[in-house]
Amino acid sequence: MKQILLLIIVCFSSMAYTQDVAILKYNGGGDWYANPTAVPNLVTFANTNIKTTISKNPIAVAVGSEDLFNYPMLFMTGHGNIFFSDDEAENLRNYLISGGFLHISDNYGLDKFIREEIKKVFPKLEFKEIPSSHAIFNQTFKFPNGMPKIHEHDKKPAQGFGIFYEARLVILYDYETDLSDGWEDELVHNNPKSVREKALKMGSNIIEYAFKN
Repeated sequence: MKQILLLIIVCFSSMAYTQDVAILKYNGGGDWYANPTAVPNLVTFANTNIKTTISKNPIAVAVGSEDLFNYPMLFMTGHGNIFFSDDEAENLRNYLISGGFLHISDNYGLDKFIREEIKKVFPKLEFKEIPSSHAIFNQTFKFPNGMPKIHEHDKKPAQGFGIFYEARLVILYDYETDLSDGWEDELVHNNPKSVREKALKMGSNIIEYAFKN
């Protein structure tokens, strides 16, 4: 088992900006496929502005699949129920502790489900609010106030929560902002250009951080 984990770590350590972002496919009935234009638009922006070379056609990967380990970063969103089996939770945990990164974007309605399922992945860890001084807010683009607000739902501030494993941020959870809605095609939500640009810049920071750490 130690040899397998060592091999995975070595593979992750060699990852560079030629790698791709995958969309996490999960069970439970929730719409893991929500915001279909979001990641392609983010990738286009990142390739242009931070010089990544990511495929513009993201692949959906099941949470229990070994294919997770082919990607330095996973993206996850939806509105409804999520369910991880014990094997799926273990697979995701092994991916994350071996160098992987998961970005969860609450598409309004995800919160109560994702918190329960992440406890299966890391039973002893809790989501902590990420301070604005953290590197993820200070990559190519600077966000001195932390997670930007994109969409309004319950008149709560935007927050970025994280799971830290051995001091490394392995899961980023954007809450009360719908960050990925700001990546979608302009006509989907009619967001002003300034709001979309803010969301895309934060998304690029996430990619940059995930690929380098």
